[in-house]
Amino acid sequence: MKKSDFHFELPPSLIAQAPLAERSASRLLVVPPGDAALVDGHVRDLPEWLAPGDLLIFNDTRVIPARVFGHKESGGRVEILIERLLPGNVARAQIGASKSPKPGGRIRLDGGGEAEVLGRDGEFYQLRFEVPGSLESWLLKAGRLPLPPYIQREPGRDDDERYQTVFARELGAVAAPTAGLHFDDRLLARLRERGVEFGHVTLHVGAGTFQPVRVDDIHQHQMHSEWLNVGAQLIEQVRAARARGGRVVAVGTTVVRALESAMHDGELKPFAGETRIFIFPGYRIRSVDALVTNFHLPESTLLMLVSAFAGKERVLAAYAHAVRQKYRFFSYGDAMLLFPQAGTQG
Repeated sequence: MKKSDFHFELPPSLIAQAPLAERSASRLLVVPPGDAALVDGHVRDLPEWLAPGDLLIFNDTRVIPARVFGHKESGGRVEILIERLLPGNVARAQIGASKSPKPGGRIRLDGGGEAEVLGRDGEFYQLRFEVPGSLESWLLKAGRLPLPPYIQREPGRDDDERYQTVFARELGAVAAPTAGLHFDDRLLARLRERGVEFGHVTLHVGAGTFQPVRVDDIHQHQMHSEWLNVGAQLIEQVRAARARGGRVVAVGTTVVRALESAMHDGELKPFAGETRIFIFPGYRIRSVDALVTNFHLPESTLLMLVSAFAGKERVLAAYAHAVRQKYRFFSYGDAMLLFPQAGTQG
């Protein structure tokens, strides 16, 4: 299977550059079970597609203000995108500079303090931050929100709130779990009134989510590593939902990756740790019965995961419909509700 099998033409004008005024006002393209026709609606219609006893699972990760700036000792300008916080005020990060810094080099930070380059592993550096207090607390004051590269503007004050989900609580991501951005307090209240239950996993989305697939044969692609936690309480919620005949509905591809990483011998079990799971057609997703997700980049691993869940031809047909109907794409864009095609789910 080739990455070009997942290509589609996307007019740049459909890439959303800012959120709508109301989170749940985004459009929702429903891809029903079987061969039923596509349905155009809105995210606020979601309660109509769910039933009492269904379990909606969210990713509760919170985005770090992970973008910081500084100068090398030579005076050259440096941009740092923190990928992951490590013990001892150390971070794994990407560095943008005219000339790559060497181990032992120091960066004077605009927000105060310095960072020492400890080493490099591929595109990522290890940096030790010499800043007042913990690195996490310093970033909350000095860091800037890392909007995705396809949003062609600087982050504004509104992004500090809108590029976080309303249920974000576990700090550690450098990109939002964007399907969750559509949910506001009013929609959550309506879902509760409908009898839908909520569960949470944590998967800290890394900068690698924006890295393109660089090999034509997707079997040769190496996924980036991300940290996740699927707790015992969530496992019990899933078991209870199954027992009562409810469906498990993932909000976002990160939830699917977390749950599938926690599958052992065909059963969900508590798991905390790293995952490099790569889901593409041929993989049988067993953990969820439906998926709420945004529209993803052409030839991306996220589009491949969605295709594994609902069938590649079916998904690409839905994407072609979305382009014709001028749905908004990517992080601040519209959403889909996908049900599996026969044979794509175990």
